[in-house]
Amino acid sequence: MRRHHVEKHQTFHTNFPEGSQERAAKVQSLIASYNRSSTTMVRSFTAQERATAASLRVSWILAKKKRPFTDSETVKDCMLAVVDEVINDDKIKTSVASAIKNVPLSDTSNIRRVEILAAAVICFREELLCLLPLEGHTTGDIVFGKISAFFKDNGLDMTRVCMLVTDGAPSMTGKVNGLAARWSAVAPQLISLHCIVHQAVLCAKLSGALKTTMDNVMATINFIRSTSSLQHRLFRMLLSEMSAEHHDLLLHNDVRWLSKGKALVRFCGLREEIITFLRSSKHKKAETHLSRILDDNFMADASFLSDIFKHLNDLNLALQGRDKTVIDLVEQMRAFPVKLDLFATDLSTGRMLHFPTLRKFISSPAQITDVMTDFIARLKMNCAGRLDGLVLPSEVALFVRDPFTVALEGDLSARAKQVVPSIDEGKFTLELVDMQSSVTMAQELCTNGPTMFWTDVNVHQFPNIKKVAIVMLSMFGSTYTCESSFSHMNSIKSNYRCSLTDCTLHQCLRIALTTYEPKVTALVQNKKCHFSH
Repeated sequence: MRRHHVEKHQTFHTNFPEGSQERAAKVQSLIASYNRSSTTMVRSFTAQERATAASLRVSWILAKKKRPFTDSETVKDCMLAVVDEVINDDKIKTSVASAIKNVPLSDTSNIRRVEILAAAVICFREELLCLLPLEGHTTGDIVFGKISAFFKDNGLDMTRVCMLVTDGAPSMTGKVNGLAARWSAVAPQLISLHCIVHQAVLCAKLSGALKTTMDNVMATINFIRSTSSLQHRLFRMLLSEMSAEHHDLLLHNDVRWLSKGKALVRFCGLREEIITFLRSSKHKKAETHLSRILDDNFMADASFLSDIFKHLNDLNLALQGRDKTVIDLVEQMRAFPVKLDLFATDLSTGRMLHFPTLRKFISSPAQITDVMTDFIARLKMNCAGRLDGLVLPSEVALFVRDPFTVALEGDLSARAKQVVPSIDEGKFTLELVDMQSSVTMAQELCTNGPTMFWTDVNVHQFPNIKKVAIVMLSMFGSTYTCESSFSHMNSIKSNYRCSLTDCTLHQCLRIALTTYEPKVTALVQNKKCHFSH
């Protein structure tokens, strides 16, 4: 700067002598000119930042809605159309439209924004860890190799995984080369569990007379809905004319967990409308379905199935959802056999308080058959045997829920060591005494709940009891999150997006599933993305 001043402004000292008013006025003029130019540069930079922030926000919304990248240009067209209609002042309209046009919303820009946003939502919570493509075979060895390579590349320790939940497929549960067996060889403390939600569905598998009843119900539903489009339309029109409770029957699909119960509820709820429709039908098979639905014994079995599967669906819904620990799921599964005892007593006494649909279709308790009571007994036996392989002592679950009410006597420390073999039983008991003596920590548990409470516990002061609690809270009891992720993935990777790469699919899926909101302003200010189109 000195060299520039000496070489380019040699006459400055001559024209503006030091101490003169002309020199002071010239300096003030130069300072004012500099300030004006700086303001212009700052405003221009802020406008770019805002345009980039707007681009990130639009990309975030489109990714959450699982929309194609090319829809971003459509969003821009919509915004311009809205501005053109709702703003009357031409000057403001021109300014706003110009700002919108400067927002980078091309499909390639959208791809880059999704990449940035996906990297910004990686945090410690119940989230998607990764999406690993399996192009060829899906044996246990191949799946294990893919997972171990991912753990190694990202600096993760496979030995610290405490539970593996699978869908029960042979490649997952094989005793020699299954994923669970291979992983257990690396992490001996790993607990392998067949998804509790899947197990609850398997417990209620039908056989014998009740399976025949279910098949006949589905046959009637399929006859009405699938024989012809005209017949289906006429049935729905009849329901509308009769002001029926439901607008249509539901098809049954074994893949869907709640399908069987919902289809039975609709069938029993629309019995009168179905009878009216079948009587008016000229199809030859209509008489067979009509005679069946007029049979009191058949409807008694169908009503029983409707009620019992309604209870099973309630259990299934209680097992589903995010932020459900294995403790929550096991408690639900252990409570259901007790409910089944109540159901059995309810049937034997003829009160049928828990079977409202059955109560409508039978005239006397004598119509309650052995088939119904046997099914409840078998259902209870199946539920009891499903969790035998899970080492989850109730004392430890109670300790995690509320460490301030558990008794110090007994074998709590031994039970905790079954779950986490690396803890010191003696120190575990002493740490629990210290924690139960703290009034402040008890208040924190009431305020924040078990998950947040144990997350905030000082690991240096309570290393053993925190380790047990964190291991228990980190366990997944079902594959619900994974199953729902597949549904989202199918929506994203549609036939119209066949060129979507595995990496971009992973980023889109992460944004679609996350509950975390990125800090767009911080991303822009930290220059996490370019200000170009």
